[in-house]
Amino acid sequence: MIDVLRNHITNRLGNDLDNLDKVLATFKHIKAKRNEQILRQGDPCKYVYFIAKGCLQVYVYDKDFNETTRDIVIEDNWCSELLSFSSGNPATENIRTVEPCELFAIDRPSFQTMMETSPQFDKVYKQILEASYANSVYRINAFVSLTALDRIKWLMEYRPMLLTRLSSKLIASYLGINKDVFSRLKAKL
Repeated sequence: MIDVLRNHITNRLGNDLDNLDKVLATFKHIKAKRNEQILRQGDPCKYVYFIAKGCLQVYVYDKDFNETTRDIVIEDNWCSELLSFSSGNPATENIRTVEPCELFAIDRPSFQTMMETSPQFDKVYKQILEASYANSVYRINAFVSLTALDRIKWLMEYRPMLLTRLSSKLIASYLGINKDVFSRLKAKL
């Protein structure tokens, strides 16, 4: 399974990495079951996760304890609550597995050491930050201007694999739509 992470890194940085094995050794392999909570709001985020297999949900609760999904992150991507991870402050989001997952986690001290001793990994970190920011901004901007039906069409066009992998309730939360409205509109398509 470590080869998935190795391939991910070499695809971004090339094969000319003297210390790649040393870097890979700093990651902890985690097998997580479906619906396993890996970060609770209020706890400090201790890891950045690379998803080798499976799917994670990043979500928050509103004042009435309703769940709102900020993101769904699938294989070959990184996931963390980056503000908490970098500051050590309590996390403002929750992260849980949606499917059984194979994750590679790196803690903050190991991550900082990796950045100091392997400057080329700064490029990977910048890619993680840029992708996270771009995804969040795009989704917010697009969803503010789209009707519920248009959000479903957007999902069908840009992230169709989620429709077969996730429950209607979770998809509705991700799209910011009531689950009954989602089911009714989806049936019309």
